Amino acid sequence: MRLNKIHHIAIICSDYQRSKDFYTKTLGLTIKSEVFRAERNSWKVDLSLNGDYVIEFFTYVNPPERPSNPEACGLRHLAFEVDCVEDIHNELTAQQIVCEAIRIDEFTKKKFFFTFDPDHLPIEFYEK
Repeated sequence: MRLNKIHHIAIICSDYQRSKDFYTKTLGLTIKSEVFRAERNSWKVDLSLNGDYVIEFFTYVNPPERPSNPEACGLRHLAFEVDCVEDIHNELTAQQIVCEAIRIDEFTKKKFFFTFDPDHLPIEFYEK
């Protein structure tokens, strides 16, 4: 078996517009397609990063909340590579988005920090 790359990451969100704004306006991803699936009463949005399809998010009626503390099995977080961690941290905090303090990875010595999407999925920004 030979895998080429990760095709996409799927996320279920509780509030369509809030998640759409976060991933497009706050993080800068681009909408590749956006479809309302009437039979499911659900939106499906495909998002691109630098032209590459990376994330799709869905809405469902009354999805359960994401467990967090203690962490549950399953997807732990999304991580984005960035050139300058401090710049991203400053941009997000200027938009009133709560971010953890910048830390140093003890193994790679690279800077990183976490914030959360509207449904409390941890988002990591990691230095290139």
